[in-house]
Amino acid sequence: MATSRDDMKNEKLTFRRYEDGETKWGSMSTMIFNEDTTHKCPTYVNRTPPCQGSCPSGEDIRGWLDIVRGIEKPAGDMTMQEYAFRRSTNANPFPSVMGRVCPAPCEDGCNRNEVEDFVGINSVEQYIGDSALEAGFTFETGSDTGKKIAIIGGGPAGLAGAYQLRRKGHAVTLFDNHETLGGMMKYGIPGYRTPRNVLDGEINRIVDMGVEIKLNTWIGKDITVKQIEKDYDAILWAVGAQAGRQLPIPGAEQAPNALTGVDFLEAFNDGRLQLVTEKVVVIGGGDTSIDVASVARRLGNIKNMADKDRPENIILGHTAHDVASSAIRQGAEVMLLSRSPIDKMPAAEHERVDALREGVQLVGCITPVEVILDDKGRAKALRVQKLEEDGKTPIEGSEYEIELDLLVSAIGQSGKLEGFEDIGNDRGLIDADQHYQVPGKPGHFVAGDIVRPHLLTTAIGQASIAVESIDHYLKHEALGKRPKVDKHHFDLLQKLHETGLDPDEYDNTSTLGTSEENFAVHNYEDRSRNEIIPADKLFLGHFSYTPRHKRSEDVPTSEEVLGHFQERMKGLDEAEAIAEAERCMSCGMCFECDNCVIFCPQDAVYRVPKKDATMGRYVATDYAKCIGCHICADVCPTGYIDMAMGD
Repeated sequence: MATSRDDMKNEKLTFRRYEDGETKWGSMSTMIFNEDTTHKCPTYVNRTPPCQGSCPSGEDIRGWLDIVRGIEKPAGDMTMQEYAFRRSTNANPFPSVMGRVCPAPCEDGCNRNEVEDFVGINSVEQYIGDSALEAGFTFETGSDTGKKIAIIGGGPAGLAGAYQLRRKGHAVTLFDNHETLGGMMKYGIPGYRTPRNVLDGEINRIVDMGVEIKLNTWIGKDITVKQIEKDYDAILWAVGAQAGRQLPIPGAEQAPNALTGVDFLEAFNDGRLQLVTEKVVVIGGGDTSIDVASVARRLGNIKNMADKDRPENIILGHTAHDVASSAIRQGAEVMLLSRSPIDKMPAAEHERVDALREGVQLVGCITPVEVILDDKGRAKALRVQKLEEDGKTPIEGSEYEIELDLLVSAIGQSGKLEGFEDIGNDRGLIDADQHYQVPGKPGHFVAGDIVRPHLLTTAIGQASIAVESIDHYLKHEALGKRPKVDKHHFDLLQKLHETGLDPDEYDNTSTLGTSEENFAVHNYEDRSRNEIIPADKLFLGHFSYTPRHKRSEDVPTSEEVLGHFQERMKGLDEAEAIAEAERCMSCGMCFECDNCVIFCPQDAVYRVPKKDATMGRYVATDYAKCIGCHICADVCPTGYIDMAMGD
């Protein structure tokens, strides 16, 4: 209640807001009412949100979240699900797979972390992908250009490259040295993480675009590189990093039961490996090592295993397990060793938590020193040494031995370049410039793990850039400089065209001022290719605490894990996906909250007439009324308004 004038006269005041000599207000809450001192008016500025800036595929994450929540609507009779699918797959043709297995750097970057918890981006992406598979959505191809491109490798980079090339109308022949397509998505990730019907559905959707497939074909052996160069207009190398790194310690190379994680997972995923041994030790700390350990726990072992059934003989391709023998298997003891402390292991946190629940023993701050061999030359133990918490400094006198029957190294990968060694570097990989050209090899481009082993989403993003470079190369166009924020961005002009709101053509007789004319968008600026919007540009006070809508998971306990190969991740239903998308703060883009309209003291900010409105054009400014008070910018939750027009 306000103090009356009489009380003010009769009561001695003991509080002063300002001391003598103070001339400025000290808080933003009071400064926003500080009249017209800026001489500037609002401009509506599109910036890239940090989720998208953190996405190696460069997906327009904010865009498809706004579609799912219903803010951005499709034209015509297209459903929300299809529109979100089209927007998502502009960058990444595997929403179902990536929604399940991507470690989601986008969620780490999400500005909602400054409020309470990130938006469950992966869960909404899985909903988009699963809905698309259920509805049978297909991809469209571009008009035929008459150009032919060879893609070497049918993993995520090769398939993403084929998808983007077919969208541009180029013919594609995809060569792979396996019996089926998928690369690391199929041979490196267990089926309980990427269900095969989901993976095959997303692969087949790309093949159905008219991609010619040649399997069990090794370029450099079955077909020479010179022949490929002769038959095709360009080549995209997407061969992946198919060779695992062995431990660089004494005894590792000699022991037949010291294997790599890449070989282990490939043998399991193609159905040959059905059993492990009683005591398995895995070296690593990343997602691959977690997969190896979790698979070993699910497979289990049998007593009195015959030599031909030992995992090394299966994995090295000498034989295959009899599935029936696994019926009498028992649980295996599985230990995963990492140089890093457990809470700082490179693997995603939920993968570590799941592995512990499944009975994998995680040991951090430890490094292998020597593989101890038995009298038959097989590894029987691993000598290790403890490290300080920095994961680097050895602790003197801390060495000890760990008994084992099987040792699996998951510490890194490189390529298999037999037949095209001249394209590779001394690390067993292929160099790339910023446009993903192979330096010194005109017409040769490269993407994926063969550049640098990383995430599936990284390979997909590299393929997208490589395809842009191939397209320019085929058209004899200069490549130019890549954008500072090299992602797939919201395009307002494209959106206006989609909704039938194209600006008028400029006829050279119109006034240069654009406030009154319709040949330009008069108060919009696109900085998305140059800026990522941080949390301090937002009005976070607008957002209330809203718990994340989490997916349910079927993660077995250590007692249940043996033989448990059902999918772990359960998707959100439509209502849950919409509710989770509504938690997105739409950083850097208007989400139609009306704050600027409500709080403008001059009624200068107004809603665009409904017939002219679309995403990014919900509000505009009458500059004859605007006094530059900047209240609209201060109360804009998404940071979409800058006081930037004027002196």
